Amino acid sequence: MAPKGKAGTKGKKQIFEENRETLRFYLRIILGASAVYAVVNLGIFYSAASAWTWVAFVFSLVVYGTSYRSMNSMAKPSFTDDGSLADGGIDLNMEQGMAEHLKDVILLTAIVQVLSCFSLYVWYFWLLAPGRALYLLWVNILGPWFTAESSPAAQEPNEKKQRRQERRQMKRF
Repeated sequence: MAPKGKAGTKGKKQIFEENRETLRFYLRIILGASAVYAVVNLGIFYSAASAWTWVAFVFSLVVYGTSYRSMNSMAKPSFTDDGSLADGGIDLNMEQGMAEHLKDVILLTAIVQVLSCFSLYVWYFWLLAPGRALYLLWVNILGPWFTAESSPAAQEPNEKKQRRQERRQMKRF
């Protein structure tokens, strides 16, 4: 059973600590996936590594770097002159936030990078990220914009039709 009442809010110190732990966790994922990829594809199978292997590795490093740096800048705390915490930064664990999408990109890249040790064709799964971005763009911005009523004048005939239907129904009774 769900708790009743207003959901509790987090304090700035709790947000600061959780952000630090979240950044550590995703840094470990990034380093672990990159290490596995480097050892397998660029170490053990170095003779079979093609230029695409290196391109994929550089691509993943760029994605990791931009995503992690964005998360790090979002979680940047600010301190007062006496050294106490003034602001813990944006909560990285907040649902439906930008950090959630960045964490998904890091996880998708790590999974694809590790699985690509078996076949470079696995990199096609990374196309899920731009597909998801296009979906969110359509659902949140473009779709409502295209389907919105054009002007208040366009709503006026609908109101007239509604009044007419109400009068007809009143006559029936």
